[in-house]
Amino acid sequence: MIGSNTYNRLLAWRERNIPIQRFIIFLSLLVGISTALAACLLKWAIHAIQHLLTTNFTFYSENWLYLLYPIIGIILASLFVRYVVRDDISHGVTKILYAISQRKSIIKLHNMWSSVVASSITIGFGGSVGAESPVVLTGAAIGSNLGRAFKMDQKTLMLMVGCGAAGAISGIFKAPITGVAFTLEVLMLDMTFYSVVPLLISSVTATAVSYFLMGDELMFPLQSEAFALDRIPYYVLLGILCGFVSLYFTRGMNWMEGIFRKLEKPWKKILLGGILLSLLIFLLPPLYGEGYDSINSLLNLDYTRLLENSLFYEYRYNVYFVIGYFVLIVLLKIFASAATNGAGGTGGLFAPSLFVGCITGYILVLLLQQIGVELPAQNFALAGMAGLMSGIMHAPLTGIFLTAELSGGYDLFMPLMIVSVFSFITIYIFEPHSLYAMRLAQKGELVTHHKDKAVLSLLKTENLIETDMRPIAPEAMLGDLVKIMSVCNRNVFPVIDNDGIYLGEIRVEEVRNIMFRPELYQRFNMQKLMVSPRERVDVNDSMEVVMKKFEQSNAWNLPVLDGKKYVGYVSKSKIFSAYRSVLVEFSDE
Repeated sequence: MIGSNTYNRLLAWRERNIPIQRFIIFLSLLVGISTALAACLLKWAIHAIQHLLTTNFTFYSENWLYLLYPIIGIILASLFVRYVVRDDISHGVTKILYAISQRKSIIKLHNMWSSVVASSITIGFGGSVGAESPVVLTGAAIGSNLGRAFKMDQKTLMLMVGCGAAGAISGIFKAPITGVAFTLEVLMLDMTFYSVVPLLISSVTATAVSYFLMGDELMFPLQSEAFALDRIPYYVLLGILCGFVSLYFTRGMNWMEGIFRKLEKPWKKILLGGILLSLLIFLLPPLYGEGYDSINSLLNLDYTRLLENSLFYEYRYNVYFVIGYFVLIVLLKIFASAATNGAGGTGGLFAPSLFVGCITGYILVLLLQQIGVELPAQNFALAGMAGLMSGIMHAPLTGIFLTAELSGGYDLFMPLMIVSVFSFITIYIFEPHSLYAMRLAQKGELVTHHKDKAVLSLLKTENLIETDMRPIAPEAMLGDLVKIMSVCNRNVFPVIDNDGIYLGEIRVEEVRNIMFRPELYQRFNMQKLMVSPRERVDVNDSMEVVMKKFEQSNAWNLPVLDGKKYVGYVSKSKIFSAYRSVLVEFSDE
């Protein structure tokens, strides 16, 4: 009780003495420090486990332990999630989007640590995924729970979730601009002064803490060649290629995840995913873990290292074999990543995107070299990383800035922009949403940068249903209707049978010419007078679908049904009123 009273007094003191704007600055600083610590802990844990397991591997022949480690990792991670966490912690970015879309911005407390533990086990034992999405969920959970602890409103909670995500990205990559760009481009509604300043504070703070704890070395140090105008056509070609590879990646991952969702028994998922992942890693060792070592090898022009620990080491100097080997890696990476997560592991798509993009750029250079076109492999591998991330995440700014910050390749902004833009345009023709947003978009639960659609997605049909419409039975007579109308100010009356089934509606304008003729009161019943509604709304319809039905029908009131049963009515005027309220709430002072 004493602790509770002290806590309440602290909250009251804060409200009296610290303006909300200043307190948000303090919270964003605290979120930045916390997310950086989580990111550094995750990276250290992954590298420690990998070093422990693979330090004695021979590079000139296959290593049979590749068949064992991934299965062990998946079993351990799956058991941890199933019996310790007891909650689904996969698809971290999708969960954040869902939390924002539901206008709650509430993320469970265990997400502040559970994703770190599960993903370090998954990736450390060879899971072919990245650590970034789990740490983004961790950061968002830190921001959400700190905001809730200090009783912040929904708008500020959403901002704290964004600060957590920005801090996590900045901390794990040491890339502050990317942290802000990712949060604004993928997670947030709008870029305003109110939101950008806290995001910047969290990102810069997290980056500074990461520099202090992990050093200031770049993840992918690169000595790139200067940009040349005559290479623009090849960068355009790479951008289009990255767009189609992104499309393959997106649809392939979605298809594979659908297969695992159909498996109801956890042991079936572990068996299928574990065996598939282990076989793929044994045949193609670069699929082990995040793949950042392979990216560094390619950027250092040592592509033969990707054949180490494999059955094909002796073919490392056969360029045609290497090209085929790289193509197989690109094609099969989605199976390895989907098997990891589908079997019960925890990881994300940042690292796979960078990995596949780097190899895609390298493949193009090797192919063009065979016809006499000499291009800087480092530049194109780097641009491929930006292109795949832009395409898969539908986030070209994130792809551009992340690639530049990871490599220090700021002088390559022009080729990075070309490849990212053409990749994004190519995939957008076929897929309007990223892999993260696809499921939410199908349910109409996705917040987007389109202001009208974003606000509509925050309105829920079930919250706007009006139940004060006076129902009338089909056998009721015109006289009964007139009596009801005399005490009711509605101009639409639903006709409902004894089982609650909606049959039609009576509109005042349709019966106005006979309602004042008493001699007809016992001649007409509702079965004869009712008409079909112009449209019907299902109780599960998204607000965007509801508004389309209003637009198509030109009606002001539409019935809401649960199957065939009557629930109520939804009116255009009430939707407009709710829309204005949400829009005002999202407008910044």
